[in-house]
Amino acid sequence: MLITQVTVVILAFYVAWNLGANDVANAMGTSVGSKAVTLKQAIIIAGVLEFTGAVLFGHEVTETLATKIANPALFAATPQILVTGMVTVLISCGVWLQIATSRGLPVSSSHAVVGAIAGFSWVALGVGAIDWSSIGLITIGWILTPLISGAIAALFYSQIKRWILDQPNQVVQLQEWIPWLSTALLGIFGVIVLPSLTKPLTNFVIEQVGFKIPAYDIPLLTGAIAAVGLTIISWRQLGEVGKGVLEEKFLPQTQELPSIQNPVERLFGRFQLLSACFVAFAHGSNDVGNAIAPLAAIVYINRTGSVPTDSITIPIWILILGGAGIVGGLAVWGKKVIATIGENIIALQPSSGFCAELATATTILIASRLGLPVSTSHALVGGVVGIGLVQNLKSIKFQTLKGIAAAWLITIPVSAVLSAAIFSIARILFL
Repeated sequence: MLITQVTVVILAFYVAWNLGANDVANAMGTSVGSKAVTLKQAIIIAGVLEFTGAVLFGHEVTETLATKIANPALFAATPQILVTGMVTVLISCGVWLQIATSRGLPVSSSHAVVGAIAGFSWVALGVGAIDWSSIGLITIGWILTPLISGAIAALFYSQIKRWILDQPNQVVQLQEWIPWLSTALLGIFGVIVLPSLTKPLTNFVIEQVGFKIPAYDIPLLTGAIAAVGLTIISWRQLGEVGKGVLEEKFLPQTQELPSIQNPVERLFGRFQLLSACFVAFAHGSNDVGNAIAPLAAIVYINRTGSVPTDSITIPIWILILGGAGIVGGLAVWGKKVIATIGENIIALQPSSGFCAELATATTILIASRLGLPVSTSHALVGGVVGIGLVQNLKSIKFQTLKGIAAAWLITIPVSAVLSAAIFSIARILFL
């Protein structure tokens, strides 16, 4: 049992490492591509926020995956088969994510997990053990996610282009739009992040103070205050940057000018960085479960001798392990996928990168309300392509898109075949 647990700990860290290398590009790829931040800054910012999100809020998603990752009733009498299956899920996902990352291809870790579960379940219990309705929903999501995100990004960017970027006095126009942009940013991302962040405060007010308030009152109040604050700060920054650009016009021609001279794009760069921070935090709290849920299930089975059927407590060391793996993978292997999303589809400016991230978050929110499983990678790539369609069809590098689409298409079958093969070998050797 001890050898099994140590092996699974190493495998979970391996999957988290590959998760960080591939999926964190969803948070920082467009920001690096638009030059809003450097690669080094992106790695540091994403590392801190991914780790924080994973450790503080990763337990809820991990609990769900650990108890719903396969139908527990089917394994109640044979928990050791489930343990072996979880090990094959980790190996299959880790290997596929590493292959995709080495080629710079952004893929869905969630889809890899689903494919791996389907593969070992088929071998262990037969074709009836696979939840085909979930596979069908994922297929629908695979088609709809990039289309919806692309349409939303094109809508956002076309309006910003029309009312701000194509106007003779961009700074004046942006001043008028700042309150709306601040509200959109904190409204959309706030719905994703703020309920988790403010939950301890809400519980304290209700349980300790005894003041009965609706669950979403504090997140709404926090978001409103933040939107007003962001608007005021942005107005001040725009004025300062605009003044600096005016002064640069009187510098001697031989003197080197600062790298960012457009005050509008500079401010969009700050908005984009803020949205990227939200994405990184949300990713850490959600997707870390893909790496550590199998480990949590195995630790539970080893401790109790039974299969988790309802809810389990996730030990803090498992959350820290997942967060550390994500940060390590991002730092060492994350450059290739960041380059693919940020530079190898279209050339991005901060304004267009901001629209892509906003469209990605909106798509995820809509899909969550409709109950459709979606991939952040699919949504972000769709958003970037949508902006390319508004800018210029010829600016899109379709060769890159062909490779990405092929990787998306084969993620579930490849992880399923890998998992089935590894489980078959493990069953012969160990069961």
